[in-house]
Amino acid sequence: MGGSEEATTRRDRWGYPVRTASGACIDAIDAYCEQVLAYGRGRAVILRAANYDPSCALANALAAHFVATKNPEEAHRLLRAANASLDNATPYERAVVAAISCLLGDDKDEEMALGRHVELLKEFPKDLLSLKRVQILCFYLGRPAVSLSIVQQVLIHNEDHSYIYGMLSFPLLELGRMTEAEGAARKGLFINSCDIWSQHNLCHVLQNECRFREATSFMEACASSWNSCSSFMYTHNWWHVAVCYLEGDSPLNKVLEIYDQSIWKELQRSDAEPVEVYINALGLLLRIHLRGHTHDIAERLKFQATALKDKSVWHVEWLLDILALWALTCTNERNEAEGLLDSIKSRFSTLSSQKQQSMRAAIQLAQAMYEYGRGNLAKVFDLLGPDFDAANFKMIGASDEQLDVFNEVWYISLLNIGQVPKAIEVMKKQVCKRQGAPFLWRLLEKAYSMEGMPDALLAGEKAKTLEAAYFR
Repeated sequence: MGGSEEATTRRDRWGYPVRTASGACIDAIDAYCEQVLAYGRGRAVILRAANYDPSCALANALAAHFVATKNPEEAHRLLRAANASLDNATPYERAVVAAISCLLGDDKDEEMALGRHVELLKEFPKDLLSLKRVQILCFYLGRPAVSLSIVQQVLIHNEDHSYIYGMLSFPLLELGRMTEAEGAARKGLFINSCDIWSQHNLCHVLQNECRFREATSFMEACASSWNSCSSFMYTHNWWHVAVCYLEGDSPLNKVLEIYDQSIWKELQRSDAEPVEVYINALGLLLRIHLRGHTHDIAERLKFQATALKDKSVWHVEWLLDILALWALTCTNERNEAEGLLDSIKSRFSTLSSQKQQSMRAAIQLAQAMYEYGRGNLAKVFDLLGPDFDAANFKMIGASDEQLDVFNEVWYISLLNIGQVPKAIEVMKKQVCKRQGAPFLWRLLEKAYSMEGMPDALLAGEKAKTLEAAYFR
């Protein structure tokens, strides 16, 4: 490398060369990496990197990815700037620009993006920001096995980083490998007890295994480290805590206090991200609703529905659209609900044939939740069919715990339309997986009672024992 080139090349936090003469630019890039991996609120620092050196390909590409959902035109401008600088960029920068380019704009190609990120990480395995980006892509594509293989590919190069173990833990838990997922999360926390993603993943495991008291104690002990978290991570961690209290049959006022003070209140912050707040708030309200506490959440749900009339929050996340259809219909905001459903269908029609194939089930779930909100439970059954399992709907961008609420919708719909034998069949399978969940046992008790079966007494006693053992 010649002297003039050397003067304009710096190394980022991974040790890879980046063409820039600006120390402030590389510092801002490094700060952005930390903010993304730590789920911090300061990710906008990447915009400063692009301002410090408008000719830096890496800074422009990362900034483009950051603003893509909120300001597509600005993302397009930044990506053009990144591509205009490629002749002077390092091979590492060119690889990152190529990978990000597949995720943005009219040329968006998720399959190509996946392939390019895999190739990028083969050559530059210490780039944990690119690893995070491709893991998020895998999450929205519903491919935890691919996500796991990619993190395993680079693990040996990053064994001293806590972040790698959080990224190892998540696909393991998505694949049902809970013991390994717990081990990976605990390893990340051993390196850094404030690693938010490892905290989150450990809670996932504890929740899945119905270790509700352990989950809430652990998360509440960690909560002081969440103050600098993004809206998503802050409210999502509290969502997990609230759901654990709810599943453990804690008094409802405890759950509603978390909703009010640690989820909905996030919207008072000037840098709040409303979409992320709404997802966690609605997911919690739906669970409460399914447990029969409709009166207790009526006002909160009306506030939600009013917020969801703002079309700027439509189509940012499939999960939010689907939850919003329920919220709007069950609060009698029928015109808005119909408008949202029509808009979802219109959006679906613009997808590529390959993407339509993968998202067709999401449209059925959206229609089903619209009908559920209207109280048309027979139509819910017709739409979802007799073999529905929410675990098959990861394409909407939701974890198993987030999806499980749709299984609860399914069970209750079956009971209410007289499909009791089918309800018993599916709930027995689920209770084998989650024997420590009182609500499941209560639903089974109801189903057995409806069929006049003596098993109702045993299911009721099981639920009662679990309820007494948790938080009461």
